[in-house]
Amino acid sequence: MNKLALSIISLTTLAASAGNPVYLDTKASIDDRVADALGRMTMEEKVNLLHAQGKFYSGGVPRLGIPGLWMSDGPHGVRAEINWNDWGYAGWTTDSITAFPALTALAATWNPSLAQEYGRALGEEALYRGKNVMLGPGVNILRTPLNGRNFEYMGEDPYLAGELVGPYIEGLQSTGTAACVKHFALNNQEKWRGTVEVKISDRALYEIYFPAFKKAVDAGVWSVMGAYNKIWGQHCCHNDRLLNQILKGDWGFDGVVITDWGGAHDTREAATNGLDIEMGSYTNGLTTEADGFSFNDYYLADPYLALLKSGEADEATLNDKASRVLKLIFRTAMAPEKQVGALCTPKHYDVARRIGSESLVLLKNQGNILPIDPAKYGKILVVGNNATRALNEGGGSSELKVKDMISPLQALQELWPGKVEYAEGYTSGRPLYEQHENIDTAALAQLRQEAVAKAKEADLVIYVGGLNKNAYQDCESTDRESFNLPYQQDLLIEQLAAACPNIVVVNLSGNPVAMDWADRVPAIIQGWYLGSMGGYSLADVISGKVNPSGKLPFSIPYKLEDVGAHSFGEKAYPGVESATASGTLIPGSVVEAGNNPVVDYCEDILVGYRWHDTKKIPARYPFGYGLSYTTFDYSKPRLSAKQITQGENLTVEVDVTNTGNVVGAETVQLYISDPKSSLPRPIKELKGFKKVSLQPGETATVAFTVTPAELSFYDPAKGWVAEPGKFIVTIGNQKADFTLK
Repeated sequence: MNKLALSIISLTTLAASAGNPVYLDTKASIDDRVADALGRMTMEEKVNLLHAQGKFYSGGVPRLGIPGLWMSDGPHGVRAEINWNDWGYAGWTTDSITAFPALTALAATWNPSLAQEYGRALGEEALYRGKNVMLGPGVNILRTPLNGRNFEYMGEDPYLAGELVGPYIEGLQSTGTAACVKHFALNNQEKWRGTVEVKISDRALYEIYFPAFKKAVDAGVWSVMGAYNKIWGQHCCHNDRLLNQILKGDWGFDGVVITDWGGAHDTREAATNGLDIEMGSYTNGLTTEADGFSFNDYYLADPYLALLKSGEADEATLNDKASRVLKLIFRTAMAPEKQVGALCTPKHYDVARRIGSESLVLLKNQGNILPIDPAKYGKILVVGNNATRALNEGGGSSELKVKDMISPLQALQELWPGKVEYAEGYTSGRPLYEQHENIDTAALAQLRQEAVAKAKEADLVIYVGGLNKNAYQDCESTDRESFNLPYQQDLLIEQLAAACPNIVVVNLSGNPVAMDWADRVPAIIQGWYLGSMGGYSLADVISGKVNPSGKLPFSIPYKLEDVGAHSFGEKAYPGVESATASGTLIPGSVVEAGNNPVVDYCEDILVGYRWHDTKKIPARYPFGYGLSYTTFDYSKPRLSAKQITQGENLTVEVDVTNTGNVVGAETVQLYISDPKSSLPRPIKELKGFKKVSLQPGETATVAFTVTPAELSFYDPAKGWVAEPGKFIVTIGNQKADFTLK
């Protein structure tokens, strides 16, 4: 007899013997079910809910037939099965999944409806794999392009991230699988992530780093993951102000706070400061374990039980924690109507392919070399390790085991049979964590020479390079050490361009990179980690089957020093180490002995384009930028009124016309400027966007509603304030030419 049948029999027997308890009544309200179950539990059973019982499993109540929670990494797909209590893969043959494009790719679509499709498809795969909680999405703001984990997030702007995270969560949780938005808050670097203390103003918190999390709560997210770092002297995973006062108090979050793996450090703080489920203690969250510790040794296990029994901890707080976990169980593992999941379906592949193609950003297209007309070229050469590399591998906890992976080279060879040759151009090592690669420079030189020789004989070169998910690139636990491309790619691109002037450079990365070669090549596409159907997504855009409509979710600066976080010396990034360590040092934990670094967010609210605009430091390619194979004209914006008062709204309308010859999608962007304010403000801030698809010659009217909230800033002394005065409404087009005011 299978486990499901045994579970049904045991629950049925239990219900009969217990007089139909309310917690088993799926027609009762969740609050009634929670109250009933809580009243039947012992103190030990309540504590048992609050900590891991496996690497990705937290406890239930076996005596009452209440299951625990199965969790899985991966905002981009359901991670392969991990061993019960170490970081080795279990070696299953049934855990291959769809890799969806990374969240930077989703952000580049600027398309909330696609975000909802993304969440729904991911939730269905999680259901099939028996998961109750998906550990994502991530909405930490891109503060520095060196952050190794930026590829998991949604760019540099809180409004854009917030508008996408809500639909993603709604789609995912519509399947009965919980989203776990992460990492709350300020996990904006991987270097010293377990110990670094962030110094930041309340204004920057509320205007830049909190809004996407607040949007997630407003969307009804069922769980939130704490961050590794510290703020106000406490780790974020048990931080009274962050979790109790702001998240659960001010924002009314009714879900569960879960640690990042190894993010708990103290029983008393964990007991009182808002943490609900403790996972992965005595680990660095990625590779290491500490010997001699069991699940009962967790901070919220036996040590917490001892405090409760001695009267040093409050049982009312325990009941609140247990109630939240029970509610999550009843929302997921014991939901009234369990849906049926699906894995690697044509529909899921279609969603992944459409997100990928819609995410690609056309940065340059000199001479309209794109889309490629194969009739113009006899020999097409594809160059670059990323043309064949499985970019689902590595990166840390977001690593995925795929059923199918279409590489760019495979897709282009299928598209143009017999015309496409390949040269690797550079080599890279296998994915490693926290280890530097040892790449032979002589081998790189030989591969470069071979590629350049082939390029001289080619009619067209398509270069597919960028970053990968090895350590010190786009990878959890380490930050990048250089703004330039690795493996001598900058030199390779320059030599290829000299050998063949018809060259298209495709950069696949989760971060901005230096592009000192940009003036030497006619066409550039900014791509991402595109997932299972990524090769087809890229081929669709290169061939013109899909007109590119992606917009940059971050600024691409000319040089690293042009970034706000890198304009104040080491104190602003990566931080300055102090002589002593704080916190309890546990072998194998993320607390690093001897270090207590502090990073000061000196740029304050001027993150990303806010810094570039306000400081008049131009970006090579600005936030919101992206070209198309067609052209769009905008009318002069129209206001429904010249004045807005508290409690009222106004409408901004603009007509957009496709003036080209092919169908295309345009993202109309609305920015607000406040030229005169009691506190300094950025030159402009994104406060609205809408994406419209237009046939050649078609015109659409795009309307935005502006409320006092869009005009507000955060004053630490007063809260959110919309001051009287004149504001400028600006509409931006595909060339980031924000002149329509």
